[in-house]
Formats: sequence, C-alpha cells, structure tokens
Amino acid sequence: MDTNGARRFPAAPAALWAATRAVLLLCVFKVYVFPGPDVTSDVSVIYRGWYEVLRQGTFPLDDVTWQYPPAAALAILSPALLPFLDYPAAFYVLACAADLVVLALLWRTGGRSGRSRRGLWAWTAGVPLLGPTVYARYDLMVTAVAVAALLAAARHPRVTGVLTALGAMVKVWPALLLVGSFRRRTWGAAAVTAAGLAALFAVSMPGAFAFLTFQRDRGTEVESLGALVFHVARHFGWEGQVLLNYGSIEFLGPYVDVVSTGALVLTGAAFGWLVIWRLRVTRRNPATLAEAAFTAVLLFTVTSRVISPQYLVWLIGLAAVCLTYRSSRMGLPAVLVLTASLVTVLEFPLGFIHVVTSDWYGVTLMFVRNGLLVAATFSAGRRLWRSTVPPAPAARVTPRSAPADEAPVGS
Repeated sequence: MDTNGARRFPAAPAALWAATRAVLLLCVFKVYVFPGPDVTSDVSVIYRGWYEVLRQGTFPLDDVTWQYPPAAALAILSPALLPFLDYPAAFYVLACAADLVVLALLWRTGGRSGRSRRGLWAWTAGVPLLGPTVYARYDLMVTAVAVAALLAAARHPRVTGVLTALGAMVKVWPALLLVGSFRRRTWGAAAVTAAGLAALFAVSMPGAFAFLTFQRDRGTEVESLGALVFHVARHFGWEGQVLLNYGSIEFLGPYVDVVSTGALVLTGAAFGWLVIWRLRVTRRNPATLAEAAFTAVLLFTVTSRVISPQYLVWLIGLAAVCLTYRSSRMGLPAVLVLTASLVTVLEFPLGFIHVVTSDWYGVTLMFVRNGLLVAATFSAGRRLWRSTVPPAPAARVTPRSAPADEAPVGS
C-alpha cells in the first residue's frame, strides 16, 4: 500500500472543492447575487432574531417557526465564536468550516484499506449542486456531526453514540443513524447523552420542547411529495391557497389535512418496514450501518410533509459515507440523490415562483425531483434488504435416491 499517496490530499477534488466553495461564499456574501428569492434571509433575519432571544437564556416561545430540538440553540449561537464578524458573515464562515471538516473526514477514511475515495468525490461535487442555500441553513453543520458519527463507528462505537445523540438533539433526523447499529455500547452512549442533554436544556432554558407542538401543527409544504396532489389539482379548480405557514410555503384548503395524514401514515409504514428489516437481518458487513442510515433517512424524507431544499445535504452526506466503502451497493441511489440535488436548485431558488404558482414548469420540476428521490428510496431499500436479509428457502421435496451431485444445497 502506498502510504505516502494515502497521506497526500488528491489535487483534483481539492481544486474542485476550493473553486466551488469560493463561488458559494461569493453568493451568500452577495458579491454575486444568485437568481431567485434571497436565500440568505433565514440567516440575517430569522436566525439572527433567534440568536438575540437565545442569548437571554430562553427559547423563542412566541415564534412558531422555531421547530427544532433544544440543542439547535448551539448551532444558532455558534457565530458568537467569531465575535470579530457580524452574525451572517460568521455563520457562513462556520458553515464552510463544517463543509471542510466533512471533506477532511472523507479523505482520511477513504485512504484506508477496503475504503474508497468515491465518497470524497460525491461530497465535493454534490454540495454545490444545491446552490448557496446549503451555506445559508444550519443543516450542513448537523450533517457534519452525522458523517463524523458514522465514520467513527468501526473504531469508536461510543463516540458514534454520543455524536448521534448530539445530532438528534440538534435536528432529530440523525437519530435514524441508530437503525443499522447492533452495538449496545453505541445505543447506551446515545441514550445517556440524549437524556443528559434533554435534562440540561429542560432545567436551564424554558420552552426546550415547545417545538413538538409547532411541528405537529404543520401542513403540506409545496415541495413535498404529497403537495404534487394539489399542484395538479389547482389546474382543475381546487380552491385552496398557497401561504406562508409555520415558516414555510404550504398548501392550505380542502383535503390538505387528508394528504397530511396520509404522509404520516406513510411515515409509519416506513418505520414498520425498518422494524421488519431489523428483525430479519442475518448478514452484516462494515457498510451496513451507513447503508441502513442512508435508506432510513431517504424513507423519512420522501414521506415527510416537508421536503426543504437543504434536506438534500443530509442525503448527500450519508451517500458519501456509503461510497467510502468499496463493498457498498448504494452507487445508484447516490447518483439519483445527486441528480435530485441538481433539480432542487432549479426549483429553489431559480424556479421557485413557478413552484408556488403551480405552472407546468414548476409542476414538472417537482415531479422530476420527487420522482428521483422516490426512485432512490426504493433502490436503496431493495439493495439494503438483498444484501442483509437471506431469501426465504423454497419448499422442495428431495427424492431419497437423489445422487449426491444433485442434492439440494445445505442437505
């Protein structure tokens, strides 16, 4: 093995990362104004407003757009680490730093025996496909924690548990990383860390779990899978509206509650499938943890009432971790996710007005993007099942006089 080569960072992905991230920073700093709605307003207005409230030792209880677990306060308060910059600038720099951390982790892991640099390339090329939105949301920071948790699993299972719990207390979805974990040390560390953080925030800051009520009352967001029903229905006289509701653009009107309930039923079905998978698993390999996490997050993303553009960075990160394993079977789902990311930037921010008005261009973009995510989900689920669950044995009657070379396998 060429250890010198393994220590050197490959020039091509390094150059691509530097060039694309420079463009992202130019966009969020508005040196170059990216077409479409201003994606930086979440940071400069919403996050900054939460920051001022959180600094007083309480959560923004009167703001229904605060829909995050209590440790999300850490991400919102993180720009205080760079007091020499104003809030938005500090946030963008920290987002870029989190991006760089993921890059370094994937590079280091990809150089080990049995690993691959494919994950490094997937992350380097995939993140900029989402446009400047990826640096204007804190999802990239959460993804960095999730990637670190998965990459630590082989050597440090307790660290995986701690990081998984921390990620889940920041934005819930990293809890799904535990789906493919069969180590008690990982689960134990996650449980202790989550309980400790929950108790700490509950005691120290009022309203730590108010987000649960706000999440419960959300409707069907215009970019979700269920929203396709209303995008099409608007062309046939549906009388509902598209309004800003609970911090996102949602459909409101007749039958929205039915579709939202349907989404919850699909989420429940996804959870049921994962439970069955856990009960049926008999074969595991080093990639199983990452592949199960990727599949689980895909399932819960496509069945969600909300599929915001920044959710795709979760999937890019998990796909990149899967691809660090030479044995991974997630190549096709990863390509589908990267393609969906490119379509995502076409619909937000570039074509968001078309999505909001449900014209045929906007509807087509949503069908293509969500169709790619559905295809990735089915492909990932099928590959995970086939690689870990043995096929049911076919019932066969073996003649007593069968020659040895014709005897059924296992007889």
